[in-house]
Amino acid sequence: MPAGYDPASARTYPTLYLLHGRGDSMQAWRPVKPLLDSLIAAGKIPPLIAVMPDAPASRRAGYYVDSQFAGGDDLPAGAAVETAFTRDLVAHVDRTFRTRPDRAERAVAGYSMGGYGAARFAFAHPELFAAAVVLSPALYEPLPPAESSVRSFGAFGRGEIRFDEAIYRRLAEPWRVPSPDRPPLRVFIAVGDDEPVRDADGRSLTTDAVLFHQRCRMQANVQTQLRVLDGGHDWTVWRAGLAAGLEWCWGR
Repeated sequence: MPAGYDPASARTYPTLYLLHGRGDSMQAWRPVKPLLDSLIAAGKIPPLIAVMPDAPASRRAGYYVDSQFAGGDDLPAGAAVETAFTRDLVAHVDRTFRTRPDRAERAVAGYSMGGYGAARFAFAHPELFAAAVVLSPALYEPLPPAESSVRSFGAFGRGEIRFDEAIYRRLAEPWRVPSPDRPPLRVFIAVGDDEPVRDADGRSLTTDAVLFHQRCRMQANVQTQLRVLDGGHDWTVWRAGLAAGLEWCWGR
């Protein structure tokens, strides 16, 4: 909650949803609380309510989507994570706290797997979010590499199959297929310049982020910014990217 939050007051606040990466939990975001406080105190972003949900689906990598994986071996079945977040969680937060229940007053941010989730939620649910801060997103183009956890943990699976290419491509359509009727959306992308190179063509999450930025620029009503920062797949990049992204999104 922002300083001075009073549930008995008539004052309302915008809402920021923070999606953690694979292998982490909501606790990973706690170190950014002083950052949010400092940005608010400096007038760079408005006082806001930050929501840090846990995403334990599939135990390892839910990728914030509705998984059709039935489970197998030591891996549990997937879950309807996207529906739980976009239908149940947002409605619960708006009922419980002094939010402004309007898409123009909601933003979503995430790093790595959470960066995928932030991109997915912003583009697939334009009625909910008007801005996204996408940090080192696990947006593999055109498909995840053979050794990627995306193929192993069932988020994009179906039945006994752990990874279905058709499902992966379909869930990426919101930012790959232009939509002329999209309401205004602001997307800030940050990625490190030291992301590991994964193949002989030099592809990495850095090159994927650049391609995602290009796809955003082809969409109607989407304003986008890209920052390639000094660092790798780590909080050096994510902290700086979050600060710059929130300031750009709310300062527009």
